[in-house]
Amino acid sequence: MSRLKRASQEDSLSGFRTEKTEPTVSSGLLKAAGKSGQLNLSGRGLTQVPQEVYRLNVDTPQEAQQNVSFGASDCWWEQTDLTKLLLSSNKLTQLSDDIRLLPALATLDLHDNQMSSLPSALGELQELQELRLSHNQLTALPVEVCALKKLCSITLQQNLLESLPEELGQLESLTQLDLSNNLLKGLPSSLGDLTCLQKLNLSHNKLSCLPDSLAQLTNLKLLDCSNNQLTDIPASLSEMLALEQLYLRHNKLRLLPKLPAPALKELYVGNNHIEQLEVEQLSYLTVISVLELRDNKIQTLPEQITLLSTLTRLDLTNNDITTLPASVSLLPDLKVLLLEGNPLRGIRRELLAKGTNELLKYLREKIKEDPDKVDGQTAMTLPSQARVNVHSITTLKLLEYSEKHATDVPDELFDAAADQSVTTVNFSKNQLTSIPPRLLELLSSLSDMNLSFNRLTCCSPDVCKFLQLTHIDFRNNQLSDLLSEMKNLIKLRSIILNYNRFKSFPQVLYQIVSLDTVLLGNNQVNEVDPHRLMKLVHLSTLDLSNNDLLNIPPELGLCSSLRCLSLEGNPFRTPRAAIVARGTDAVLEYLRSRIPT
Repeated sequence: MSRLKRASQEDSLSGFRTEKTEPTVSSGLLKAAGKSGQLNLSGRGLTQVPQEVYRLNVDTPQEAQQNVSFGASDCWWEQTDLTKLLLSSNKLTQLSDDIRLLPALATLDLHDNQMSSLPSALGELQELQELRLSHNQLTALPVEVCALKKLCSITLQQNLLESLPEELGQLESLTQLDLSNNLLKGLPSSLGDLTCLQKLNLSHNKLSCLPDSLAQLTNLKLLDCSNNQLTDIPASLSEMLALEQLYLRHNKLRLLPKLPAPALKELYVGNNHIEQLEVEQLSYLTVISVLELRDNKIQTLPEQITLLSTLTRLDLTNNDITTLPASVSLLPDLKVLLLEGNPLRGIRRELLAKGTNELLKYLREKIKEDPDKVDGQTAMTLPSQARVNVHSITTLKLLEYSEKHATDVPDELFDAAADQSVTTVNFSKNQLTSIPPRLLELLSSLSDMNLSFNRLTCCSPDVCKFLQLTHIDFRNNQLSDLLSEMKNLIKLRSIILNYNRFKSFPQVLYQIVSLDTVLLGNNQVNEVDPHRLMKLVHLSTLDLSNNDLLNIPPELGLCSSLRCLSLEGNPFRTPRAAIVARGTDAVLEYLRSRIPT
């Protein structure tokens, strides 16, 4: 008996040791996909796509074959076609031709796999709008993919592509194309036929030239050619009338491109071999806001830098500049000037360390002291010991009374500003608890108001009367709300509210459609309405860092105008910190992938 008992025990154990073949995709998941039209199989360690996935809309469900009854919500004959299939972060090496059995697919995500080729059957997915193929081992793009007329976005970064098919130009609906981090040495001329394209990323390839046909991309807003081997930029690119951002970092350029692109706001040409800035080149940059020239070999900055009247950020870090023209201080909107790593003479290192405002103030003083620059008296000392810089008022249209730790602004300043059409007021770093009443005297001309680092607890109704305002800086105050009447500020482009006491996104900001920059970092904001944000069609920068956001709505990913979204320092769990650290595009792409359809 003992032997029999022992034998039976051995048999039962051996039964447990027998490996059972478990279904890779549960029937419940497939059933849910049949209802929703979406199937997420990301990060499951798949080496191949299970056959039942391909046949999801072909085979009759098992329940129907068993002739069982269903509830109203379980009618198998009412299941929808699969429109979204997510297969990212697996171990797939190939995709079966059976992908053609899912003809309704609008989104196919295959990024972060081990695929070296794609089936020609992809060309039969005529409803496909988004194709994600990044982080694979693809050496070629099948010609058949170029027949997808509805394709709007294709991401191919981090592959092994050495060339692209000439038929690429047939993707007539394409708005986003990412070819970064490949091995491309040339581009097909048909690239210029992608006239709907808005974003094109060619960075981290081996390109030595760009085709003239790129000039036909008249709707392109962003072009990234960083980390290539470009020695010149074709002049024809000036025909790209919508181009706003151009990245040319880490190339072999010796001159600033001559690009009279009328919409170009941001130009990044750091880490090249540029030795001088020609006045002609600068004159083309009529609406430039950000100019990055760091890590070049520039020796002098021309006095005519004042041509860049719209410049807000100028990065000259790590060049060979020895002298800085005082005229740079006359740039009316310049907020950031970076000069570290230059052999500057006559400017002390500790002055540079104090930041842009102090440096520009020093340079303005240099102009004031030069009789060839300014005639007559430029400053006067008043009984109140307030220093009125008449030159700033008359020439720069700037009324400045900052870092005085004062509770009010002396009348003498407003007297000096009478009839001078002052456009900028800087009363920062004082102890003001309200807006000076006499500020209303500048009602017709004031466009830039800086009342940061004060003690404002509420927003005065007077602010709503300044209809010419384009920029407001209220950072480091004690504000908790904004007035609804601010919706009348129809020219307002940027508002800075960092370090205040806002517990929710100010409702009135949703109504100011002209806004392109909203900075709300370091408050207590706990929610944001993405549907109302979408109506801010010009919004490109949104800072919500260090707030109390517990949830980031996926619809925020549909705010297509956003170029900079800061979310770090909030207590939300998704998106994960690793995704947030990858930058705005990665966050928006993640959020879009979470939107239920």
